[in-house]
Amino acid sequence: MKMNEKRTVFILAAGLGTRLKELTSDKPKALVELNQKPLLEIVIDNLISQNFNHFVINIHHFGEKIIDFVKEKKYDGVEIEISDEREVLLDTGGAILQALPYFKDSKAVLIHNVDIITDIDFQSVYDNFINSDAAAWLLTQNRNNKRKIVFDSNDNYVGRMNLETNVFDGDIAFQEDFKLFSFSGLHFIKPEYFYNFEVKKCYVFDLYKEISKHHNNVKSKYIQPNYWFDLGTQEQLKEASSWLLSQK
Repeated sequence: MKMNEKRTVFILAAGLGTRLKELTSDKPKALVELNQKPLLEIVIDNLISQNFNHFVINIHHFGEKIIDFVKEKKYDGVEIEISDEREVLLDTGGAILQALPYFKDSKAVLIHNVDIITDIDFQSVYDNFINSDAAAWLLTQNRNNKRKIVFDSNDNYVGRMNLETNVFDGDIAFQEDFKLFSFSGLHFIKPEYFYNFEVKKCYVFDLYKEISKHHNNVKSKYIQPNYWFDLGTQEQLKEASSWLLSQK
């Protein structure tokens, strides 16, 4: 890493966490604990260990508790900023657009859902992404879920597919050689491709569709980590807790 290079992470922490039920009745999902450690702390510590040094966190539900948490932790040697969505929750796309001013000195940004825990080597993926000509890399997997993201034979993003309803939202006809992957909740972007959008509530996939129309460089990056957990429910928290404890 070059001296003074800003390696940026945008942690999406503004969700209501409704699937976690009573666990988020008095705190944001970001501060729900996994093995006695808040999810936000797990994510930040993991990424600091991989040489990321600039964190932007969006907040909404019990957002002041995230602000207090960051102040109390007193992370040394890294910069942490807050993108405040307490008045209006902007969804994933709007969150990125509102946070763009924080990314003005960043060549690339890792977008990381706060409820994803994994051992991906983000440092090397970041370096490879910087040296690519892509506007975004969507980290993808093969999982048994019904909502898929769709790429053409050259791994360019073309839309989303709901396997339950068989609805494809792409602007072109669905082709037999299209690839259907599961989204990991992790992606890399180059901010320069997002500055022409109006800041408004929207999904990030709406932005990716528009960027793809003009640049055709929103790509799938397939990942196979040793572990990856989406901690959106209490059952998933218990499963991750048991597995991680078993590895010690």
